[in-house]
Amino acid sequence: AAVRGHANPGTLSAEDLAGYRIRDVEPLCGPYREWRLCGMPPSSSGGIAVLQILGVLSRFDLGGVRPQSAQAVHLLSEAGRLAFADRNRYVGDDRFVDVPTAGLVQADYLAARSRLIAPEKSMRQAQPGTPPGLRVALADDPVDEAAGTSHIAIVDRWGNAVSMTTTIEALFGSRLMVRGFLLNNQLTDFNFQPLEEGRAVANAVAPGKRPRSSMAPFLVYGKGGELEMALGSPGGSLIISYVAKTLVAVLDWRLDIRSAIALPNMGSRNGPTEIEKGTELEAVLPALKAMGHDARAIDMPSGVQAIRRTKSGWEGAADPRREGLARGR
Repeated sequence: AAVRGHANPGTLSAEDLAGYRIRDVEPLCGPYREWRLCGMPPSSSGGIAVLQILGVLSRFDLGGVRPQSAQAVHLLSEAGRLAFADRNRYVGDDRFVDVPTAGLVQADYLAARSRLIAPEKSMRQAQPGTPPGLRVALADDPVDEAAGTSHIAIVDRWGNAVSMTTTIEALFGSRLMVRGFLLNNQLTDFNFQPLEEGRAVANAVAPGKRPRSSMAPFLVYGKGGELEMALGSPGGSLIISYVAKTLVAVLDWRLDIRSAIALPNMGSRNGPTEIEKGTELEAVLPALKAMGHDARAIDMPSGVQAIRRTKSGWEGAADPRREGLARGR
């Protein structure tokens, strides 16, 4: 009644709600150096994109790169370009489109993509690759998503863990409230045009279809299979950059979880190279521009929440940029 009686009425029905089913899906896992990382498969693009960024970076000695240097920004943003080029071309609800998920995270494919990164010069804009298993020609999908998301990470005394990102899309969803619940606005994550330049888009709107998102909750496992970390973030399509940066900061730069989260954000969504406005990274803008980057300082209000295993027990941290709290006993 709230939806249908609105000034801009929708067509939501009781039958729509009754027919909705939760998807029980297998996690998407991949290696990064000595760790095993598990995230979400499609229709989220976050799991694929983060694994692609890290896979592309695995041939570089990031441990020898200073975290707030132009080289760090360069490598993370170039890897981000490659991941977003593939994301915008191939990812959607895999019950409706043929997403080449396995091919997109295959080691040989990522190694070939990695060789497109030049150490001292930006590619400016990446083109999507041709991953193994690709069977359908698709068009690029430029649709972005709003940032109205939350994340929680929990580990209990028995070792059970959850990393969960949830969203209602935009700050107050659809701005419709029913019995204390805000209704979501996820429809805007779809591309409303079924064709771009005469070719189908993976994320075209369709009945019963899940929209593509960038949510990227992750669990990180060590050599022996033990859980090492649980993390994720809100932030629309910037979630992918936030999570990838935090993982690199912990796994390569050996920062504690609080320092890794607080480290200035950086990356690229296959457009400008983006660094966090008002941080020390603004000092490397001239060096980035000299490398051919269209580098810009923007607001990047991540909300990374994470828990990490240490020798003395679990440590947790909440992003200082947003509301959030780390607690434990």
